[in-house]
Amino acid sequence: MTEIDISRRNKKPRQLQDSERARLDEFIDSIGYSARYSDVEYEYRHVQLPKAMLKAIPRDYFDPSKGTLKLLWEEEWRGLGITQSLGWEHYEVHEPEPHILLFKRPLGYQPPQQ
Repeated sequence: MTEIDISRRNKKPRQLQDSERARLDEFIDSIGYSARYSDVEYEYRHVQLPKAMLKAIPRDYFDPSKGTLKLLWEEEWRGLGITQSLGWEHYEVHEPEPHILLFKRPLGYQPPQQ
């Protein structure tokens, strides 16, 4: 598996403003989460956003050359209302269906001890 293409991310996490977050609240209960699947190195899952939610996400979360979401930092995808355990990294957008975000994390991931 290739590494994350950081050029497809914002330079640093871009936090949502309260007004932007409020526009997304109605969609949070409709976000879909796949079962996990894996290869020898990573476990994966995909997250399906409601298609209408894409219109409510700020434009600077999108890659103008592709018209799809950029690869989101954890703070960004959590800000959109995606909830999953620690260690997941957004590594790709399924371009034919740009409302589907692909996530991965190393097999056996253990969060850092506090």
